[in-house]
Amino acid sequence: MVGPLGTGWLFVINGLSFAAILLSIVVMDTSSLRVAPPARRGGKPVREAMAFIRDDHVLRPLFIVLVIVSTFAFNYSVVLPKLADSRWGNENSFGWLLAVVSVGSLIGSLLTAGRETVSLQWFNSSVFVLAISNIALAWAPNLALAFVFSVPLGIGGAGFIASVNSISQVMSPPDMRGRLLALGAVAFLGSTPVGGPVTGWIADHVSPEWSLGYGGVIALLCCAWMASVMKRQPQSVA
Repeated sequence: MVGPLGTGWLFVINGLSFAAILLSIVVMDTSSLRVAPPARRGGKPVREAMAFIRDDHVLRPLFIVLVIVSTFAFNYSVVLPKLADSRWGNENSFGWLLAVVSVGSLIGSLLTAGRETVSLQWFNSSVFVLAISNIALAWAPNLALAFVFSVPLGIGGAGFIASVNSISQVMSPPDMRGRLLALGAVAFLGSTPVGGPVTGWIADHVSPEWSLGYGGVIALLCCAWMASVMKRQPQSVA
């Protein structure tokens, strides 16, 4: 769509797509909402939230894995343009690859939302799927298989993020839930300035394949570590 419409019109269309969300908020029946008690003011909310995570035997490893995996295994948008050109010989396939990843993300979100409980096992399984998909996509021999591997990449990524949010919300008291959501967003989005340049450097100085595959290897190590944590501690569910 960038070709026939131009980048500017795509931004306009994307902005208009938020009309559905705004409309749903406007027509919402506010009388059915439960009013939560206001959180106490003062103190050091960020420091308190980080201390809460540090002292919780479930949230601590959860957020450690979140930071590491978000930093190194979620940079496929940086790598795929170069892989599409150098490995699969079709630079125009980048947009289609992201579209297929998005389809997988929708599936992963629905699978996680459809579960009665979201456990650490589900979280770790999502990390495993994300890791293997990164590695498989990095060395996909042709574009057709790249499309195939892009689906589980999206499934694992969406399941990973949705699991973090679900578990952290259920494992925390009401006054901490918003803070944990904020810290999770910072860990996921704020890690890009670190992981992006590292990934770009590997693509330029090692190979495009390893710039995607190394994140999968790191995610596999995190998966193994989380599995050992779950063996030592009782599994908690959300």
